[in-house]
Amino acid sequence: MSRNARGAAAGGVVVVDKPAGISSAGVVAAVKRIFGARKAGHAGTLDPFATGVLVCCLNQATRLSRFFLHGDKAYAAQLHLGIETDTQDATGKVIGVAEDPKLSQAEIQAAFERFKGRIWQTPPTYSALKHRGTPLYKLARSGAPVQKEARQVVISHLDVRAIHLPEVWFDVVCSGGTYVRTLCADIGRTLGCGGHLKALRRVESSGFKITEAVSLETLEALAGTDRLDTAVIAMADALRNTPAFRADVCLAEKIRFGRKLSAADVTGPCGEAPPKKGQRLVKILDGEGCLLAVLEYNRHSGSYDYCVNLQ
Repeated sequence: MSRNARGAAAGGVVVVDKPAGISSAGVVAAVKRIFGARKAGHAGTLDPFATGVLVCCLNQATRLSRFFLHGDKAYAAQLHLGIETDTQDATGKVIGVAEDPKLSQAEIQAAFERFKGRIWQTPPTYSALKHRGTPLYKLARSGAPVQKEARQVVISHLDVRAIHLPEVWFDVVCSGGTYVRTLCADIGRTLGCGGHLKALRRVESSGFKITEAVSLETLEALAGTDRLDTAVIAMADALRNTPAFRADVCLAEKIRFGRKLSAADVTGPCGEAPPKKGQRLVKILDGEGCLLAVLEYNRHSGSYDYCVNLQ
């Protein structure tokens, strides 16, 4: 059995190019059915109208989803100026209309510049965030909206690509938890005319790019063939920014029984450079390169704690 096939059987990551008109949960259900997976989940939702990268985790890989949730995201977005909606996107009820905005390119560019870097953002009342266990969008739809406190997010890249008023097309790279529709609404307010998110496409999520995403139609076509596993990223490969350490027989045995691991267990010549001293996370691989565990360095004890043990 190939390394990729073995990884797919135990669990793996599928990067789906989500189409418009379906929820993230709907995509996950389709992926779960196609692969015949026991468990499936996603690492960062997309609204039904949005398209692009949706990271889906299968079987044991669902235990890795938390490592992908808070990574940076990149989007191509379309802002419509002059119209505000209650959901801050094109699916909502119009709550404000301004006259055709007569804005210069310089004014629009200056407004976008104000939102670069570390900013405070108030989450929308129509969101999947929860209040006492209930999603905010359910409370808002029932007529009892709850406004969460503003929180800091990071906009590391914000570039206006085209302006054809009232439409503005832009690219944004932001920290996990950033709402692009709120960004659009805030830019609209800054310009004095309001605005909402008209279209959104996620082109990258936690290092997974749109160029490696596959459509649901492609997955359906591959279903039942020996090529379906080619759409799966093995768990070891999915943790791309985490340094790897190949376990010897002794370390693999300790992990198998969940024994406590000292720093000395994760050092020494094992065919590759050991992780740097004090490295926060490290992935442990077996002799075939498959993931055994993810460990976190405990600076107080000088040892490694288990984040995930797949044995």
